[in-house]
This record gives sequence, C-alpha cells and structure tokens, in this order.
Amino acid sequence: MSYARKSNNDLSRRVVFTLLILVVCRLGSFIPIAGIDSVALSNIAEQNQAGILGMFNMLSGGSLGRMSIFALAIMPYITASIIIQLSSIAYKPLENLKKEGEVGKRKINQLSRYLTVILAAFQAYGVAISLESAVTDVGSVVLMPGMFFRITTVVTLVVGTMFLMWLGEQITARGIGNGTSLIIFIGIVSGVPSAIISMFELSRKGSLSPLVVVAICGMVILMVAVIVFFEKAQRKVLVQYPKRQVGNKIYGGDSTHMPLKLNTSGVIPPIFASSILLFPVTIASFSSNNSDIMSWFTYHLGHGKPLYILLYVALILFFSFFYTAVVFNSEETANNLRKYSAYIPGRRPGKNTAEYFDYLLTRLTVLGGIYLSIICVVPEMLMNKYAVSFSLGGTSFLIVVNVVLDTFTQVQTHLFSNRYEGLVKKMKLRDR
Repeated sequence: MSYARKSNNDLSRRVVFTLLILVVCRLGSFIPIAGIDSVALSNIAEQNQAGILGMFNMLSGGSLGRMSIFALAIMPYITASIIIQLSSIAYKPLENLKKEGEVGKRKINQLSRYLTVILAAFQAYGVAISLESAVTDVGSVVLMPGMFFRITTVVTLVVGTMFLMWLGEQITARGIGNGTSLIIFIGIVSGVPSAIISMFELSRKGSLSPLVVVAICGMVILMVAVIVFFEKAQRKVLVQYPKRQVGNKIYGGDSTHMPLKLNTSGVIPPIFASSILLFPVTIASFSSNNSDIMSWFTYHLGHGKPLYILLYVALILFFSFFYTAVVFNSEETANNLRKYSAYIPGRRPGKNTAEYFDYLLTRLTVLGGIYLSIICVVPEMLMNKYAVSFSLGGTSFLIVVNVVLDTFTQVQTHLFSNRYEGLVKKMKLRDR
C-alpha cells in the first residue's frame, strides 16, 4: 500500500509541476515587448490572419499577435532540432555523434541550443525591422523606431525563446510528457475557446445555420476518433532470435515484434507544407506594390482553393516520405538486428532485410500520407467556406491529439514502472 501511495504522490507532484510551468508560459504570452502601440499591432494582426503569421500565431498561443516576450514561441528550437537531425544524414561527424549514446545525445542537444540562439536572433531582428516599417490607419506600430528598439527587441525575443526552451526541458525532466510538445499544445488549446465562441457568434448572427454548427461539432468528434485510430495503427514485424546451446542447455529461440507506425513522420509534413504554401501570401500582404503575379498567387493559394489543395496534398506526401526516411534508417536497423543475431523469418539478414523494411515503409507511408492529407484538407475547405478559426484546423487537431496520446502513454508508463519497482522490493523483502 505504501508503494502505491508513494507512486501516486510522485505522479501528483509531476502533474502539478507541469501545470505550474504551463501557467508560467501562458502568463508570459501576455507580457508585451517595449515600445509597441497595441492598437496598431492588433490592426496588423487582423490583416495577417490568413498568412503564415496566422499559423505561427496559432502555434504560439496568440503570443505573436500580441508581440509578447514569447512571440517567437518554441519554434526556433524545433526548427534547429530538425535542421540538426537532417544534417546528421549528410554530415558524417554528426552521424557519428548519434552513435555515441547518451554522451553524443547531450552534444547534439547542445548544438541544437546554439543553433536556436542564432535562428531566434535572426528571426527577432526580422520581426523588429518589420514592426518598424509597419504603418496602419491608427499610426506606426513602433513608438520610437531606431537601433535601440531593434537591440532590445532582439534581446527580449531571444531570451524569451531560450526561457521557453528551458521550461520545456524542465517539464521533460521533472514533469509529465514532452515539454516542447506540451508548450505548443497549451498555445493551441488556449485559442480553442475563442474559436468556438466566434463560431457560435456567427450562428447567432445568421451567418452559419444551426445545422452547420452541429455538423462541424460532429466532424470534430469524428476527426479526433480517426486521428486516434491512425496514430495508434501499427504494422508489427516478427523478429526471431536463434537458439543456441551452452553445454546441455538450449537458450534463446524467443521471438518479439517490431512495431512500425502507420504515420511515422507525425505532424511535421502538414506544418512544413502549410508554411511553404502560406509564405507567398504573407510576402504579398507585406508588399505595398501588389503585381498581377502576386495577386494571382494570393487568390489561388488561399484556403480551400483548388491549386492550394492540390499543392498542399503533394507537399504533405513529399514530406511524409522525406521525414520517414530521416526518422527510420532501414540499413541501420537491419545491421542492428544482425549484430544481435536476430532475423525476420523468410528474409536474409543485412541487405535483404533492409529492402523488406523499405518495402513495408513505402506502403505504410502512402497510407499515412493519405490520412494526413484528408485530415488537413477537410478543415481547410471548411475554413474557406465558413471562416472557421485556425485553432480548428487539421494541423491543430493532429498536434493536440498526438500530445494527449503521448502524455497518457507516459503517465501509464510511469505508473507501471513504479508498480514494478514496488513488486521487486516486496520480493526482495520476502526472500530475506
């Protein structure tokens, strides 16, 4: 009983610690940087809701729209981690670091932090320049433009990003769940109530019929169920260990299953695809001289337009294959199996096993890419037709459901591991 009580107390402390850190993240998103006219800034934010800034504002929980100290959110750190991960494929020293175990992992994390500072400083300077040049009907966004404003803005935003990164690491180490994912999760969830209120407000004004509101709510429930089903879907590959004789005894001969996820790439493909497609729209919104070409791009790359949907699906499929190849190395996995004398029944160890993994992953990735495309495209059409908020988009649902599933898995793992430790201690006491 004491072991169960200790396990529950430890879990409670972790949950409370995680909630407190997330509260700090939300409080920081309301602290504005110095020298900004809030009225003019809100005007700019409303004008750029459809572009890439609107998506980043959604991922940052409104911090970018309020130009708070957490305006860049955790995105520079995520970008830096992805760049380091991709570089480890082409750059041999980084690839060797990945093979050094925990020591190599710490060095790679340190490189990611250094790159985060560089990316955050670059993005913060771009934000400062853009704010200085932004002029609205109510006046300039920056009250006192100049070098002092640029320096203070860069320092503030970089420190804010690094502080968020540190908070994420504290959640991962001392709380429950992946800290970085939870920070993005709380930012998205914070925008859901306002999105729901605006939807019902449109219904009250007659812009949306009650039947459409009920249909959207039903679709949301269906989407959550579909995402849970596909994110849990796996292809289990049988792995056999050979028998070996030591003296008169025979050891080994066991078998296990290697799970291959249907959606190995996670939420990376839709985030990358939407970022690329929304970039021309964002450039056009900042440009004062809109040419015919830019106007054409702005119209046809709008939400729900046929060209946008076609390119969106193509990019999602491309990044699904690309990121799956980055995450899962077939040759390395096949060599690791051969190193431990394991094999897949009916497949020769080495190259033949690697080709089998490629065969399976290609088919799984096709299904995963189609699933991601459907989940992301249907909300895009609704956003175009009924002006639904970004917070109800497919990417938002993917991130939220994935984070919830991952957090529940970690809670279960934590409880099971503590129970196992308690049983082992009880067995030792009985043996004495």
